[in-house]
Amino acid sequence: MKPGEIINDDNIIRHILISARTIAVVGLSPKPERDSNKVAVYLKDHGYKVIPVRPAQKEILEEKTYPSLDDIDESIDIINVFRNPAQVMPHAQEALRIKPKLFWMQLGVENPEAAELLAKAGIDIVMNRCIMVEHDRLCR
Repeated sequence: MKPGEIINDDNIIRHILISARTIAVVGLSPKPERDSNKVAVYLKDHGYKVIPVRPAQKEILEEKTYPSLDDIDESIDIINVFRNPAQVMPHAQEALRIKPKLFWMQLGVENPEAAELLAKAGIDIVMNRCIMVEHDRLCR
């Protein structure tokens, strides 16, 4: 596999999930009943460092929250996006500067233009899949 592809292969996704340590969750809600919060709790419970990205919040899940990806000052393995597909492009542009191993658009989130931009920069992409469901299915 060459860098900068839309990934649908279970073996590749499993490898990325097993090797990743730090996941920035864009659009992480502070509300426990929201999917983004449930997924982030699951990821934390499975040993990942979760970095919340949500403007106007200081802390979510006992983690410092950042207003944007550009404000994070550490290496990120996966950017996990819980945003409307029309709102993904600015985060993809931030990802170009951060250079994560993978840009993951959650279930129901697909933005082909953002995927093309990321792929050209050598960043792998997963679209329209839930990282929690895939981790549970592939890594347990």
